[in-house]
Amino acid sequence: MASAHAIPSLDEQFEFTAESKRRLLIGIGVGVALVAIGSYLLAAGVGSHETHEVVQGAGASHGDEGAHHAYKWTNRLYANLWLNAIYFIGASVIGMFFISYNYLAQAGWSSAFKRIPEAMPAYVLPMGIVIIAVFFLAGHDLFHWTNPALFDKTSESYDPVIAGKAGFLNTPFYLIRLVIYIASWYLLWRMLRSYSLQEDIHGGTEYYEKSIKFGTAFLVVFAVTSSTSAWDFVMSIDTHWFSTMFGWYTLASWHVTGLAIITLTVVTLKERGYLQIVNDSHLHDLGKFMFAFSIFWTYVWFAQFMLIYYANLPEEAIYYRERFSGFGGIYKAPFFINILLNFVFPFLVLMTRDAKRTYIFLKIAAWGIIVGHYFDFYTNIMPGTVGEHAGFGPIEFGMILIFACGFMWSLSSQLAKANLIAKNHPMLEETLHHDI
Repeated sequence: MASAHAIPSLDEQFEFTAESKRRLLIGIGVGVALVAIGSYLLAAGVGSHETHEVVQGAGASHGDEGAHHAYKWTNRLYANLWLNAIYFIGASVIGMFFISYNYLAQAGWSSAFKRIPEAMPAYVLPMGIVIIAVFFLAGHDLFHWTNPALFDKTSESYDPVIAGKAGFLNTPFYLIRLVIYIASWYLLWRMLRSYSLQEDIHGGTEYYEKSIKFGTAFLVVFAVTSSTSAWDFVMSIDTHWFSTMFGWYTLASWHVTGLAIITLTVVTLKERGYLQIVNDSHLHDLGKFMFAFSIFWTYVWFAQFMLIYYANLPEEAIYYRERFSGFGGIYKAPFFINILLNFVFPFLVLMTRDAKRTYIFLKIAAWGIIVGHYFDFYTNIMPGTVGEHAGFGPIEFGMILIFACGFMWSLSSQLAKANLIAKNHPMLEETLHHDI
């Protein structure tokens, strides 16, 4: 049983050292160099491949949807920008989601490390800017529905299915929704962050009670926007296809990714001598969260897949046909890697009680989930944006480096701006005695 007497001090200040900044800048520089090299190679026609394959069956017309524009090498560059921005904005906003449902439940155990999820949503704003910029620059190349001819009955390109969605899928309304997502997530986080920092100074329960109200408000907003943003960010790429489970599916993917980032950060800080009040029981609970929500993601994935598989309706099944056998089979490996890393791997690694309390197992499971869900978004986004021209080359690895190093810079900067422990949190005594 933990004791307040075992804690030498609740004053812990994270130091974002010059050496850490230098390494992140080097990582970003290497990423930029890789993107530049990859862009040059693609522009020169190196590494590009075409299968000219049409998925057979009644849904073949939708299979051709990805070929609505003549391919340009810049499409792959923009698709990677979109992929990484969507992945990281989701992982970042989950920090706000985590602290909000803990506030609503009045849970005390997570107050020991709440500054970590509290720091993550700072990255929402830069990712939101990237998303809006990419849509302005390349929306017509990435999103089929932005072609005005599809809605014109006198045009040969008229598409009655897409035209029927014009009330939702139109550029002005789409941009309004993007701004609403980014602004609501970021501004509600700023309010909650402000109350948390003021609580450190003034103590009492006033700011805690305000945090519960704003956390609850965020959950109401996120209950809607987590699904609608998934439709806009990802599902609208494959404009003919839709799934009523896709919002839950994307939320589950974002959520477990965010939990893995929180766990990895907690363990890394513990290894460096920070977060002394975090004990094995806290780590055990984080391990249980990763374990449970990996299974939840798998449940949603399987439910969506199985319903489409046994119904075997062409307009639904084409989505998986493209990923199994379409485009020369280039998405088959990422598709199965996704399942292995996001279900089989964390399920086996985190099954035992001891594994959830052991640093190395928590880190291995967290990294597997983080990488695995990148493949998840890769297989969701790339077939509809670049089709047969996808792959893993300098552009892909460079983009990952740039966005990941940027995320770590943002997280480290926020952690350095406040005491690493919310020392006046009303539930602090509970977390000091957390034992399971």
